[in-house]
Parts: sequence; structure tokens; C-alpha cells
Amino acid sequence: MKIGNVDLGEKPLFLAPMEDVTDASFRYICKEFGADMMYTEFVSSDGLIRDAKKSLAKLVTYAEEKPIGIQIYGHIPDAMGEAAKMAENAVEIAGGAGADIIDINFGCPVSKIAGRGAGSGMMRFPDKMVEITKSVVESVKLPVTVKTRLGWDDDSKIIVELAERLQDVGIQALTVHGRTRCQMYKGEADWTLIGKIKENPRMHIPIIGNGDITDAMGAKEAFDKYGVDGIMIGRATYGRPWIFKEIKHYLSTGEFMQPLSVLEKVELAKKHFNKSVSVKGDRVGVLEMRRHLSNYFKCLPDFKETRLKLVTENDPAQVLNLLDFVAQRWG
Repeated sequence: MKIGNVDLGEKPLFLAPMEDVTDASFRYICKEFGADMMYTEFVSSDGLIRDAKKSLAKLVTYAEEKPIGIQIYGHIPDAMGEAAKMAENAVEIAGGAGADIIDINFGCPVSKIAGRGAGSGMMRFPDKMVEITKSVVESVKLPVTVKTRLGWDDDSKIIVELAERLQDVGIQALTVHGRTRCQMYKGEADWTLIGKIKENPRMHIPIIGNGDITDAMGAKEAFDKYGVDGIMIGRATYGRPWIFKEIKHYLSTGEFMQPLSVLEKVELAKKHFNKSVSVKGDRVGVLEMRRHLSNYFKCLPDFKETRLKLVTENDPAQVLNLLDFVAQRWG
């Protein structure tokens, strides 16, 4: 599968862009476990144009992450075009290794974004969605991709027709989450319409499916049943970045990978934690690791007290000591 000149091989696995999750430290870990393509946390077009510090910081990527996309969101065509140019020039603006792809977020369902007409809020305005996409495509030389949903609600699942329109204005890959905006993350993802996009003889760009891929068997079924070119994984990576390796092992051998031991998880958590602190500094690095540390060990028996300490401790050295205790007590 190729996106422009970016060759991702056969049946690639994508790490979904997730706010406050897919920072550089988490991307580093997921890449080690076989994620073929990753994205930054989504970046506000308005924030980029205003030179907001937080938005500019999200443009920073690293050579070991490549290929990587910068994902932007917004609801004004001209502003999105300007933001795309800034993302394309990320190296000059923010440093780092830059982007290989510009991705447009038409999929985020949270109210503070969709309520403003951005993210999946744009599903109510497909003409404007196409206009924004055209503006971004015409503003940059890098390949442009889109991530979106089935529609706004059950009465407006427009994705099959919309996919053609987005392709016609120049996107080079499309990722579809198998829910509507109104579903948020409730119920089950419906991949039926994702399969319909692949069946459309007019479609020639790669289609990436997303939603409820939580294990290797589910990934294989998605490839086999719906014919998608790639799979994007989001929430199932929480505390389990090795899911990419599990899936690849199963797809290549037909066998399940041996589960990670507690000791292996502790060493992984330490590596992730140290990377987070090195990238974000002690205070922010510790704070942003808390959800990950909790998830790495959520199945351990009698872990409640230790978990509470892990998610409240502010001293990096003490967090590492707690991880050593986890290894001694449960390893």
C-alpha cells in the first residue's frame, strides 16, 4: 500500500491520532512494536496561525518515527490551507524531522471540536468538508489524507458518496471510523459501509478501516471480510502498544504471540516513562504518563493501592521505584 510516494508495505497498521495520548513518547514505543504509520496529536489550524505555543509544539516529529503524518483540524477553508502549509514546513517552523503526510481530522466527535463544526461536526456540511479538503490539497505538495466517520447520525450515513468526492479533489488515502458522530464511541463499529467504499469501482485510493480492532483475530477479519488496505488502531493501544506486534505475528504465522510477562511490561513502562520525561520534562512527563502506567498493569490482582500511588506520585525517581516494586511483587 502506498500513500503518494510513501510505501507502507502490505496490510499496514496505523496508530490513530489521539489527543493527550499519541505524543512523541508513545509514538516511540508503538513504532518499536511495529506501527507502520503514525500521526501527531491533532493540531488546531487556528492555533497554528496564531503561533500558539502548544500547537507549534505538536508539529515536532523525530526521524525514528517516520513515516509520520501531521494531523490538522478546523472549519475555515482558507485557515486550513494556511495551517497545512505550516505543517508542511514544520522543520523550519518548529524543528524536528517534519511530516511525510498531511492528514485532515474530520473524525473527532468530542463536543468542543465537533460542536464548532470541526472534526466530525463537518459531517453535517459535506460541501464545506469537500471545500476544506480541496483547499488543503491545493496548498501543499505533500500527500493529503482524511480521517472521518460514517456520517453525522444513523439517518445521514453519507460516507460512500462522500469518499468519491474527497478522492475527486485529490486526497491520496481515506480512513473511516465505523461509527457516526452521534454514536461517539458507543455501541459497535459498523464496517459494512467501509466495505462498500472498497467495493466501489470508482475508488482507487487506499482505504483504512478504524473502530473496535482490539486483537489479532479482529484485525485479520477486517482485512479478509472488508478488503481494507490498512487498519488503524486507537483505544486498544492504551496500555498495550504491543498490539501491533501481536497482529503482525498472527497475520504472518496464524499463531498467537506469547503474552508479555509482568517483568517485560515493567521494563517497557520504564522505557516509556523515561522517554516521556526526556521529551516533556519532569512535571508534564510524569503527569501525561499516568494514564499509560495505570493501563499497563490494570489486570494485576490486588493492585489498587499501588495503582493509586503510580497515578499520584510526582517525583520521577519515586515512580521508577514503584515500577521496581511492581516487578518484585508481581513479576
